[in-house]
Amino acid sequence: MTVLSLVLAVVLYGSLLWTGRQVVRGPSDRLLRAMFLCIFSAGLSFPFGLPAGIRLVDGMTGDGAAKLLQNLCLLGTVYFLGCFFIHSASDPDAARTRVRWQAVPFAATALIASAAMAVTPHVERSHTYATADMRVPGVAVFYLSAGAYLAYALAAALFWTVRYARLASRPLATGLRMVAAALAGMVLASAVRECLTLLRLLGGGVPHPVITGAKLLLDLAIPLFVAGVVYPGLVTRWASIRLWWHHGRVHHGLAPLWEALHQAFPEDALERTAGGRRWDVLSPRGVHRRYYRRVIECRDGLVRISPYLALEAATADAEAPLTPEVAARHLRSALRAYASGEDAPSQAVPVALPGEGDGSLKSDVRQLIRLSEALTAQF
Repeated sequence: MTVLSLVLAVVLYGSLLWTGRQVVRGPSDRLLRAMFLCIFSAGLSFPFGLPAGIRLVDGMTGDGAAKLLQNLCLLGTVYFLGCFFIHSASDPDAARTRVRWQAVPFAATALIASAAMAVTPHVERSHTYATADMRVPGVAVFYLSAGAYLAYALAAALFWTVRYARLASRPLATGLRMVAAALAGMVLASAVRECLTLLRLLGGGVPHPVITGAKLLLDLAIPLFVAGVVYPGLVTRWASIRLWWHHGRVHHGLAPLWEALHQAFPEDALERTAGGRRWDVLSPRGVHRRYYRRVIECRDGLVRISPYLALEAATADAEAPLTPEVAARHLRSALRAYASGEDAPSQAVPVALPGEGDGSLKSDVRQLIRLSEALTAQF
C-alpha cells in the first residue's frame, strides 16, 4: 500500500466511523444518512482497488469481479452524494420523488456496466484502464457508461456545492469549498478519461503520462472530498475540546477559593448527580457541569461573606475597593468573623466584579480566578 493509499484509508474510514456515530444518534436525519451511505460506498470500493483485494476477489469469483465491484461502489458513492444535495434543497415529499428518479440512471448504468463486463472476454477483464484494449466492445462500453454517469452526477453535485458555499458561513463554507475543489477535480478527471476512452476506441494512441495524470488527479481529489465533508464537524469538535480543557482548568484554578467558601457555607453546594461518577469525571458534560457549579458556588459564597469582607477591608484601609487582590487579603479574617457567629454588619456588597459594560460570564470568571490566585499566593 502506497503512502497516498494509506492516507486515503485513514481519512476515509475515520470519516466513516464519525458519520456512522452521528447516524446512530440521529437515525431519522435524511441528510446525515445520505452522507453516511456516500462515505460507506467509497469505503467499500477501496479494498477492491488494492492488489491484494483484486487477487482475493478475482480468485473467488472470476476475473474482473473486483473491478466491477469497485466501479459499482463508486457509482453508489456519487448517487448518494446526489441524494444528499436533493434532500438539502427539497421538502421531504419532493426529495423522495427526486431520489427515486435519480435512481433510474444509476441502476441503468450499473446494469450496462455489469452486462459489458459479462460479455468481455476473460483475458481482457483483468486489465487496468491504462492497459485495457478499448477496441474490445465490452471494455469500451464498461468504461464509457461508468465514466458518463460519474461525470454527470459529479457535475450536478459540484453545482449545488458551489451554490451552498456562497450562502454558508464558516466553518461549513470552508468545508464546502474543499468539497467543490475536489468535485471539480473529479469532473475534470472523468471528462478527460471519457475523451481518452473515445480516442482509444477509434484507434488513436494516448501517451501514458496523460492517463497517469488523470488517475493522479482523481486519487488526490478523493481524500480532499472526504476531508471537506468532515471539516466542519472536526472544527466544531476541536472547539468543544478546547472549551472542555478551558473549563477543566478554570475548575481547578478556582479550587482554593471554592474550598475556603465551601467550608464556611457547605449548605450552598448545588445538587450533584448521583450516578455514573467515574464517567462524569471525564465526560464533556460532566466537566461543564462542574465548571458552572463551581463558579455559581463561589459567587454565592462571596455574596454571603461580602458584608464581613467589606468591614475587614474598611478597617484596614477605608479607601480600598474590593478588588480581587484586596478581597483575597481579608477573606480569611472575614470567614473567621462569620464562623465566630457575629451578625452581618451590613448588606451584601459587590466583590471582585468585572468593570462597567463588561458583565459577561467570562469576565466574571476572570475576576474569580484572580481572587483565587491571590488567595493562593498568600500561603
